[in-house]
This record gives sequence, structure tokens and C-alpha cells, in this order.
Amino acid sequence: MPADRIVTIALIQMRCHPKRGKNLTLASDLVAEAVGAGARLVVLPELFLGHYFCQKPDDKSAFELAETIPGPTVQVLSGLAKQHKIVLVGGSIFERGSDGQFYNTTVVFDETGKSLGRYRKAHIPEDALYHEQHYFSPGDTGIRVFDTSAGKIAPLICYDQWYPEAARIAALKGAEIIVYPTAIGTIDESVEANITGDWEQMWRAAQVGHAAVNNVFVASVNRAGREGNILFWGGSFIADPSGAILAKGGGAQEIVLARCDLSRVAALRKAWRFFDNRRPDVYGGLAEG
Repeated sequence: MPADRIVTIALIQMRCHPKRGKNLTLASDLVAEAVGAGARLVVLPELFLGHYFCQKPDDKSAFELAETIPGPTVQVLSGLAKQHKIVLVGGSIFERGSDGQFYNTTVVFDETGKSLGRYRKAHIPEDALYHEQHYFSPGDTGIRVFDTSAGKIAPLICYDQWYPEAARIAALKGAEIIVYPTAIGTIDESVEANITGDWEQMWRAAQVGHAAVNNVFVASVNRAGREGNILFWGGSFIADPSGAILAKGGGAQEIVLARCDLSRVAALRKAWRFFDNRRPDVYGGLAEG
């Protein structure tokens, strides 16, 4: 196996604090620990700078947390990538756009600290304790793939996980790794038991399916711990292009690591030929309704 196609991915499963400064310090420490374990690609969780504020639909003070990109957090993350010579997917940030809109945005950095660009979350949830439509506009960047020294990476964000269209587009654009910075947990155990089923099992199954049908690595990083009425279950994981789970976290703060052979992406796509046998002529209904 060519050495340059072996990439160790690290998912920083954080227990987030209410204060931004503490989270930046914690993230910096955990990134350094991950690098010490051999990580070349490091991924932070969604909205890792504080507690998940979208539990309330009308928290006007939350907009004080929004910042521009570039901005102070991007500067810190850029410094981390440069210091440790890693590719860094910077979780996501509450972005105050130059267009006057607000977005849930991730930025990807190369090993020199250079920002390769941003992705704005496309699918915005609005349901019990996830009132994101009160804070974020739908992303306008489209699905993006960044060519890095750690592989071709497509960042998607949390609720994007439930949309196979996004994963398929990323794969068709050449992604070898799809990363999902995430903030998801249990809001009511009785709802899960009696109505919707096991959310964590469903969440993982959906993304493992994306890995298998697109023959792509999937790396999904969650946060951990209770914040308000949500118990974030952790469970961060890395799945390979066959859908096998290479590494999985528990419910506490930890770093989830997996050594990934990116040459398997092309090999499995050649073997399964899912893309070769697609029928775009019958998929018109996807854009209707």
C-alpha cells in the first residue's frame, strides 16, 4: 500500500463548555493529543464553541456569538493546522455573512494553515429542541470537495446526514472522505421508545449506508454530555468504503482514531461499479415535489 494513501483520521468528540475561550483551549489541547497519536486529518464537532443554543427558538443573545469568516476563530484554527502540519476541518462556526445572513459554516485548512474554503450547511432542521431555522439560512455554497494532502474531503454538517443526495453529489465530485461535524442527542427517551425508535442507531445506520453505496470513507464527529434538555450521546465513528465501522466512540469526551487506506475508495468503486451503472435518465423525480 503506498504510504501516501494511508491517512489517520481523528475525531475530536468534545464535551463543550458554555464559554468560548474554554472550548478553544480544549479543542487545541485535544488536537495536539490527536496529532501525537499520528493524526493527519482532524475534525472538530458542529458549533463546538459553546453549548448548543438552538434548543430555544427565540434566543436573541445567540446572535452575539456570530462572527465573520475570516475572523478570530478561523485565525486560531488556522494556527492549529499550521502548528501541527495537519489538515483540519474546523467543526462549524455561527457565521455572520457579508450578505447580512447567518450560516452554520465549516472551514477546511491545509497543513500550512491556509483556508481552502468554506461549506455552509445546506439542510437546516426545525423540530423539537433543534430550532436552527430561527438562526441559520440554508447554505449557498453547494456541495464542495477539497483536494488536500489527506485526501479529497467533502465536509457536510449534521442534518445533512439524512440526505443521501448530498453524499452522492460529494462522491460524484470525487470525495474520498465525507466528514460530518455533528451535534445530536436524545431529547425524550419516551419518544424514542414509543414513536421514532433508537435515534442513535438510525443516525449511524444512515451514514454507514452513505459509505457503502458511495464507496467512500465517512467520518462523523458528535459532541458529548448533557446541555439543557439534550443528552448528546457521542458515538463518533469512522466507516470505511464497504460500510465497516473502523472506530467508534462511547458517550464521554474522547478522541476517535482510525487508520484509513484511501486507495480502497477507487478499488471498491471499480469492483462494485455503482457509479458506472447509474441511471440519471430515470432520476428526474429527485428534483420534483
